Amino acid sequence: MTRSVADIIAGLGTGIYRDGRWHTASSGDTFTVENPATGETIATLSDGGPDDASAAVAAAAANQRDWAAVPTRTRSEILRRAYELVLERADELAAVMTAEMGKPLAEARGEVGYAAEFFRWFAEEAVRVRGDARRSPDGKSRFFVTSEPVGPSILITPWNFPLAMVSRKIGPAIAAGCTMVYKPAELTPLTSLYVVDLLAEAGLPDGVLSVVCTTSPGPVVSTWIDSGQARKLSFTGSTPVGKVLLEQCARGVLRTSMELGGNAPFIVCADADIDTAVDAAMVAKTRNMGQACTAANRMLVHCSRIDEFSAALTERMSALTVGDGAAEGTDIGPLVEAKALDKVESLVGDAVARGAKVLCGGERIEGAGHFYPPTVLTDVDPAAELMSTEVFGPVAAIVPFDTDDEAVAAANDTEFGLVAYVMTESADRGFSIAERLESGMVGFNTGLVSNPAAPFGGVKQSGLGREGGLTGIDEFLETKYVAMPVR
Repeated sequence: MTRSVADIIAGLGTGIYRDGRWHTASSGDTFTVENPATGETIATLSDGGPDDASAAVAAAAANQRDWAAVPTRTRSEILRRAYELVLERADELAAVMTAEMGKPLAEARGEVGYAAEFFRWFAEEAVRVRGDARRSPDGKSRFFVTSEPVGPSILITPWNFPLAMVSRKIGPAIAAGCTMVYKPAELTPLTSLYVVDLLAEAGLPDGVLSVVCTTSPGPVVSTWIDSGQARKLSFTGSTPVGKVLLEQCARGVLRTSMELGGNAPFIVCADADIDTAVDAAMVAKTRNMGQACTAANRMLVHCSRIDEFSAALTERMSALTVGDGAAEGTDIGPLVEAKALDKVESLVGDAVARGAKVLCGGERIEGAGHFYPPTVLTDVDPAAELMSTEVFGPVAAIVPFDTDDEAVAAANDTEFGLVAYVMTESADRGFSIAERLESGMVGFNTGLVSNPAAPFGGVKQSGLGREGGLTGIDEFLETKYVAMPVR
């Protein structure tokens, strides 16, 4: 990387992008972006409002017909070039992510590779949109079935994976031929602004993508939903916000994709290999400092293995290095903001007050930045708040079970159903448990399920629809059926 992080950030856009140009907010308002490791301001951006939102969705609507007519091979080549550019700029993208979000550089570099794969995957899917042509069963008609772009799409991403979330939504929208209005998370918008310039360099035509950064997302998103011009909303974020958006989208009958909250169980069976289980637990728990919807929140461990597992996990968690993500060798960076730190501290405090035993960590790290140490708790009361709430921090709560049926019942005892993890040396047991888990995804002897070639999404209050995989592009396509009589 030849440029400093400060120089890279200084060269990014204003926060509002439309018709191929950066704009200032119509109100003139601005907001700041901070480095969560230091508390320092690293950027000042335009703070968009309803007027900016109206202009953005109007641009998306005006350009939809022309963009839909662009050959799929052309759209594919744009995405392929975007994939190549992301990898070429990997060091710069990782540095920006770490500066605005706090994750260690090693993790940020890993996210660059993961995010780039969504552009490559959907570059390949763009030219494989499926259709059908056949005679009706009675032989009297011909059926022609095509897939067409759903139309202008609203994209909303969270702060925890600033690059992967944007490529996971923008990739299929481009492949399908949809124009877009996009709102990045206000805590981590800078990586998204970098991607906007990168896509323009890759050949994305002006007017296909509009961006509005804002600290008042409600009025901006409501303007888009109620405009009568948008036809699709794809949202990743909390379940309460997702429910509000679903109600709003119902007014205009917009297509929706919702990737919402999680409360993942991590089941360690009696026959599990403890080394494998601990390796998987470290990935599922500490990735992104635990700030992931896929994070393992509830460690359900067979009573015959709980002492062994707890000791091994505590040894690994205690050995992690906490610090500024920009420093090489850091394993655990800061939480994203003060509110996140307060939440984790409150949840741990509640568990301890109910009798939980702290094996390591357990108290915030004082000083600059929003740091919380890797923490392992045992003897956790099932009524503790952290058993029913997404912790979003590096806290592992261990609870014993006696039978597989008991573990499955405990795992399913939640309104969420995004991902679950099962550790066992028996394929039969693993699949039997996986089949009974109320979850959209299951990690079998692995703590990492995310893959651009696989469908990502949950059941129950964890969301609707899937991202990635063979079905990911379908979220941005409508099916059209044409009937013609046989003469």
